Amino acid sequence: MKQLLESYLRYLQLERSLSPNTFRSYRLDLAGNERHGSNHGFFPFVAEKKLASLDEVDRNLLREYIARLREEGIAPRSIARRLSAIRSLYRYLLREKKVTKSPFGYDARSQRKAFQMKLEKRLPDFLTQSEIERLLKAPDRKTFCGKRDRAIIELFYAAGLRVSEMASLDLENLDIENREVRVTGKRNKTRTTLIGTPAAKYLKLYLNERPQMRTGERHQPLFVSKSGKRLLPRSLQKLLDKYAQKAQLAKRVHPHMLRHSFATHMLDGGADLRVVQELLGHSSVSSTEIYTHVSKRQTKRAYLAAHPMASPEVSPKSEFDTREKAYLAAHPMAKEQDKD
Repeated sequence: MKQLLESYLRYLQLERSLSPNTFRSYRLDLAGNERHGSNHGFFPFVAEKKLASLDEVDRNLLREYIARLREEGIAPRSIARRLSAIRSLYRYLLREKKVTKSPFGYDARSQRKAFQMKLEKRLPDFLTQSEIERLLKAPDRKTFCGKRDRAIIELFYAAGLRVSEMASLDLENLDIENREVRVTGKRNKTRTTLIGTPAAKYLKLYLNERPQMRTGERHQPLFVSKSGKRLLPRSLQKLLDKYAQKAQLAKRVHPHMLRHSFATHMLDGGADLRVVQELLGHSSVSSTEIYTHVSKRQTKRAYLAAHPMASPEVSPKSEFDTREKAYLAAHPMAKEQDKD
């Protein structure tokens, strides 16, 4: 069975072109982590059952695996991710004719899904605009790190980037004059997102002091340490932790919370759902729709604008002609001048 796992992991690396973080999640979900004594992986569980092959895994065994994970305190969303990894594994093994059936209810002839785990949708946490302003003011702009960190927080909030997208940005991806950022997202899909006046201002201030990198390199990282090394996702998380504490925010601020805040505030500002979907890089609008549940002001605005007797003085807004107009109209800090 070890050979099957290694074959699948090679396939993920060479043919699926997964990001390092996504590949690591697949590997841990399937193989576990022996170094840290974790046997939560699917293959250690199967080995424990002493099965002759993966063909012997059935629904009852999957249910037992889920029960084991629950007993060990694994969160429902993490369990669902593990099941998704196992489902993907069996699709690959069926296609390669290395198994003849799957515990998910399909065989080599049928790809019909029949075993899924239902999850309650958790509404995303986000910061209010006043909390965003406190966070933005936390870095000391008299220092190089302070200028850099202010630019990072501005860009997180202005563009709604994932932490992996932020860490992978190169100088060539930034077009300050046109206020655009070219981003490489999930599955290596590229998109162009927008930034506003404050973000452009602080990016310029940072770039004026950014250490000069070695010439001749093809890619030069946008955000670097004092020694010129690229900032990694973990470093970005740490700096947000530091400034959230300094700003005395009663929340643990993580990069995705700023992404959630971007989407929620855009919808509050009247942006069309499809525009927000495009800016976030969501492949499906259903991924973006969750933000409509937390955008109560937008719901009220839509009601007042659309209902014929809700408010005679309010008329529906016309659709934005372009994505840029939508961004400038909706993002609370797209044009706002600095207050500090």
